[in-house]
Amino acid sequence: MADILGLPVADALQRVGSLDQIARVDSFVETEGVARGARLLRVVNGGGLEFDVHPDRGLDIGAASFQGLSLAWLSSTGIAAPGFYEPEGRGWLRTFGGGLVTTCGLDNFGPPADDEVGVVGMHGRVGHIPARVTAAEATPERILIAGTIRQSSVFAENLVMRREIGSEVGSSTLTISDTVTNEGASPSPLMVLYHVNLGWPLLDDGTTLEIPATSVTARDADAEAGFGSKHEIGAPVAGFREQVYIHEAAAERYARVTNRARGLELTLRYSETLPAHFEWKMTATKHYVLGLEPANTPEINGRAAARANGRLPRLEPSESISYQISVEVGRI
Repeated sequence: MADILGLPVADALQRVGSLDQIARVDSFVETEGVARGARLLRVVNGGGLEFDVHPDRGLDIGAASFQGLSLAWLSSTGIAAPGFYEPEGRGWLRTFGGGLVTTCGLDNFGPPADDEVGVVGMHGRVGHIPARVTAAEATPERILIAGTIRQSSVFAENLVMRREIGSEVGSSTLTISDTVTNEGASPSPLMVLYHVNLGWPLLDDGTTLEIPATSVTARDADAEAGFGSKHEIGAPVAGFREQVYIHEAAAERYARVTNRARGLELTLRYSETLPAHFEWKMTATKHYVLGLEPANTPEINGRAAARANGRLPRLEPSESISYQISVEVGRI
């Protein structure tokens, strides 16, 4: 069990009237703008880590902070209710609110796809599906949020993702554990990517990135031009063109972002079932974000390309697979 402000949790509890004073899960319903009507769970874990969970966006994580410092990039669209989702083409970007974790999939990530399975938009739809919440509680040991997200259609896929978000009380770590099961009668394509979006003040001029990898490939000419500085974050630059790098995961599966000027470090760890890691470096003004993106396939060009290149994972009927990512924040 972690400490809270230097005290064991049991001792800290002797000094408060309720666990809510230390750690809790608050429940809200949004009332304004594009988020209107959507559920929101706000987690305070007693270790300086606070984050928002969005049940109506597949239990993804939005705003997050550590000791009052923001960790996640939030876009101008806001984190919208699922009814505003535009599934066609690149409409996903209309409601890409950023946030600490945006899940992409379950049958596609990357560009829109049109293949033998059908038409699917950019980055898939799972991050816009409301979850059935099965747990949202804080105990003296642990905070747990759990739920089920079903991506299904008549005559098409029937994929169920069971998600747990956990954080030990008093710690500075959160973990997402997902198990995806094919409850359909036919094999189903399965493409999963965790879009972790980091922003200022964690991201700043002088921030550095470390990703152990057996190989790194630039996606295009813009990425080639910046290859030598792919692990360095500079100040925002007007007109900066995004750079994307494909990392083949090494035995040590982590990515670490360090801001020595602020004495702040964030480490993303991910399971062996996520063998690829994309780096999205986008340091333009207003779009000042670093995307760390573990994925279950190194194919960045969508489902049709994954099929053509023999890199399309499939899930057989009744088969399940589990993925896990964790975010650790600390002072250095």
